[in-house]
Amino acid sequence: MNKIGIIGSGTMGIGISQVAATSGCKVYLYDTNSAQTEKSLVSLKKILGRLVEKQKITEEKSEDIFCKIKPCSELQDFKDCDLVIEAIIENKEIKTKVFQQLEEIVSEKCIISSNTSSISITSLSSELKNPKRFIGIHFFNPAPLMPLVEVIPGLLTEKTLANEITTLMESWGKIPVIAKDVPGFIVNRIARPFYGEALRIAEENIATPEQVDDAMRTLGNFKMGPFELMDLIGIDVNFSVTKTVYADYFYDPKYKPSLLQQRMSEAKLHGRKTGKGFYDYAENAEKPAPEIDEELYQEIFMRIISMLINEAVEAKRLGIANDEALELAMQKGVNYPKGLLQWGFDIGFEKISETLQKLYDEYQEERYRQSPLLRKMQAHIDLLIR
Repeated sequence: MNKIGIIGSGTMGIGISQVAATSGCKVYLYDTNSAQTEKSLVSLKKILGRLVEKQKITEEKSEDIFCKIKPCSELQDFKDCDLVIEAIIENKEIKTKVFQQLEEIVSEKCIISSNTSSISITSLSSELKNPKRFIGIHFFNPAPLMPLVEVIPGLLTEKTLANEITTLMESWGKIPVIAKDVPGFIVNRIARPFYGEALRIAEENIATPEQVDDAMRTLGNFKMGPFELMDLIGIDVNFSVTKTVYADYFYDPKYKPSLLQQRMSEAKLHGRKTGKGFYDYAENAEKPAPEIDEELYQEIFMRIISMLINEAVEAKRLGIANDEALELAMQKGVNYPKGLLQWGFDIGFEKISETLQKLYDEYQEERYRQSPLLRKMQAHIDLLIR
């Protein structure tokens, strides 16, 4: 696959273009907004220039990468592509319309894919004449830096295609993992409690965002706390993914969105991109220092990590991916300091179970129900020790 079409020239589109071009592919970049394409190419030129300054790549390599990306004014330019990756707005109807147009242009051998982070691959492919050649290829932002790629075959996808794309992603220097076509796939499903439980803690005035972030950094060695990360991702984007996962799981209480996050989105306090979110990013703004409380910090950490481990164990039980993929996905997709299954072994699944049971007894909510596999994991460890 040497000719790659990218639909959408926003942050993800131009990032994937850079990855493909760096690997020697000819890239055709299309966006209905030509001004956005021009802006993204100017930005890419600067990024490549900085890589040259840091001696990460040569001047010749920089020019080669840039020249391999051809801006396109119409989809017709994709007629000879071997693979097309769509990276536009998270709207099923808009995506489906684009795929149907694309199907009339590309050859029968061309693979069509979506970079969607939360929309069902099966549902996107179901409107196509040839759904067998459709697959999810989910990169993480920023695409040139984040190593993980989730490869998601739908129910109608050709059986061998996932392995074919996995091989391609490896040739692009990525770490691919194959995931079931479930809402949120691996990372966006398992990671929901990292944000959701942190928001619940803040909503109930148990702790401040600063305290939650400090607890997760100091006790869990996370590079960023939940509120810092939501500000970086975009509170509106994070809220949108949560709503999608919640609806697609038939309103399972585990994934219930936060009213606080909704109000932040409504107020357009989206985080870094708007200058203010849970933190103020104005030029002279000082980040508030958290009031350190070791007992409270331990409670925060155990509450959030228990929810995360429980979600990873449930993903294992449902066969969403194999153990190695589940561990890799969280480490390479969202920079967790260790895999969650390993974390469960280290803390003890019995302690995780006790924490969740205490929360369930307190709240009487299905949100805190345990995976049927969780207690069995501890029993299995005990058996091995004996």
